[in-house]
Amino acid sequence: MDLKIAARMIAALAIGAAMIAAVVALREVGSEDTAPTSRLRDPGGEPANTELVRCRDLGMAAADDATCKEVWAEHRRRFLETRRERSHP
Repeated sequence: MDLKIAARMIAALAIGAAMIAAVVALREVGSEDTAPTSRLRDPGGEPANTELVRCRDLGMAAADDATCKEVWAEHRRRFLETRRERSHP
């Protein structure tokens, strides 16, 4: 292989790597947490949703929290109920 061709290939690879690094760096700057924190912290709606968020924020400690266990059980029941069960109170 000719030395000039090898040098050109290395230069092209270096320019390509620099461009990719620049794009990645620019994406990281623009992709900071853009979701409104109020929406994540206070979902609104039913009180159960607020409790679910609280349990999510507790992390592993939520597994021992009695309130979280109750909220999860109610959420599962509501999520898994069938249409027929909803129409008949």
